[in-house]
Amino acid sequence: MSEDKKEEQPKKPKVPRQPMPEQDAHVRAKNFQEVTTGYTEEQALLEASRCLQCKKPFCRTGCPVGIDIKSFIGLVSEKNFLGALAKIKESSLLPAVCGRVCPQEMQCEKFCIVGKKNEPVAIGRIERFVADYQAKHGGGELPQPASTSGKKVAVVGAGPSGLTAAFDLTLLGHKVTIFEALHKAGGVLVYGIPEFRLPKAIVEKEVDLLQQLGVEIKLDYVIGKIKTIDQLMEEDGFDAVYVGNGAGLPWFMGIPGENLNGVFSANEYLTRSNLMKAYEFPNYETPIGRFKNVAVVGGGNVAMDSVRTALRLGADNAYIVYRRSKDELPARKEEVEHAGHEGVQFKLLTAPVRVIGNEQGWVTGLECLEMELGEPDDSGRRRPVPKKGSEFVIPCDAIVVSIGTSSNPLLFQTTPGLGQTKKGYIEVESEETCRTTKKGVFAGGDIVTGAATVILAMGAGRNAAKHMDEYLKTGEWWSNS
Repeated sequence: MSEDKKEEQPKKPKVPRQPMPEQDAHVRAKNFQEVTTGYTEEQALLEASRCLQCKKPFCRTGCPVGIDIKSFIGLVSEKNFLGALAKIKESSLLPAVCGRVCPQEMQCEKFCIVGKKNEPVAIGRIERFVADYQAKHGGGELPQPASTSGKKVAVVGAGPSGLTAAFDLTLLGHKVTIFEALHKAGGVLVYGIPEFRLPKAIVEKEVDLLQQLGVEIKLDYVIGKIKTIDQLMEEDGFDAVYVGNGAGLPWFMGIPGENLNGVFSANEYLTRSNLMKAYEFPNYETPIGRFKNVAVVGGGNVAMDSVRTALRLGADNAYIVYRRSKDELPARKEEVEHAGHEGVQFKLLTAPVRVIGNEQGWVTGLECLEMELGEPDDSGRRRPVPKKGSEFVIPCDAIVVSIGTSSNPLLFQTTPGLGQTKKGYIEVESEETCRTTKKGVFAGGDIVTGAATVILAMGAGRNAAKHMDEYLKTGEWWSNS
């Protein structure tokens, strides 16, 4: 048998996959403290011992930012936790974030050889451990940027994609300024993901690291309003621009009654709670409705975040209303399980058709149809088909719509020559190069792909930084411009 064949045969691990410690479900459903509490040192070492240290570590191919997973886990096994963190940070600015919110089960862990016959190594949980270890104990050194290139780069958006691009470009020696529309940097990490999944202090720490490296961050700065991309390049002397401002324009269902009071987009609902700290009202001045019966329409991670937030804000009943079955839920399995344990009620194979309200204009219910699954649609999932005469009403005083987002049209309106796809996103040569149709302007993350994951947005930021560096050195652009 060849060496390659031998490598593909998983050995039985000596220890089982280590469970993640977490708050009791009944307790955490009433607070905004982090649900999972992280591995102990003993657990991290046991989990690291499960890694086979493969000659060909396929896990790395599943990581959108190319972390050297084999090496960092090997360093953990040696109790060199700061060394492991340094190894991760060669590729990723945000290990404490990614260790918490990345769908490792669909990425690195999906390719883990141990997972062929057993549960895969918990790569994300080990990554989180080393980041949390450094946060608790200190130590570690800042990476050192290359010698100054003399080039200036503007980054539009301080979300995971923009932060990653800024990090890599800074290490390459370029002077980077980030322009962020909101009053805090972090993008979806601060406005979208709740405190109980990602404490905001963690995001702030990573943003502080960028600033220590010399990145300037301008907040409350809407590109397209205060200045255009052309003005950044022609008047302010930026040699290149990276657009990573996400896809934050919410979709609605287009059904009768959707304009009633008590209907929210998930973006508004979560931004008010997370970024503006409404859940701590009146300590923070932003109020938020504390409804008793909340229906969240959708089945993704944002829907799970919304419905679990509703519970924590005091809802007696919090529902997920989803038109397919549990098997088709796009949210992470872990988030679905956490929601169920906390008391979320799932109304599956259910499609809203009308919002019902009272004379005062407030929501009182959501009329729905029962569905059944038919033939697969373009996504490969079986298409939901309504059952005739199956109408029923879910009593509720609030509805949160979480069915997707699209791009804000402002940049297209203010940036001549910036190509737009049929779906309304920025046109690029490829997701690898991130070059747009406008010379010197690159784009990546959700503004190119539509709503996706944090780590995929970070991967786009890394790709963009690499190709922006090439452009800044050569001035060469793609032939279709």
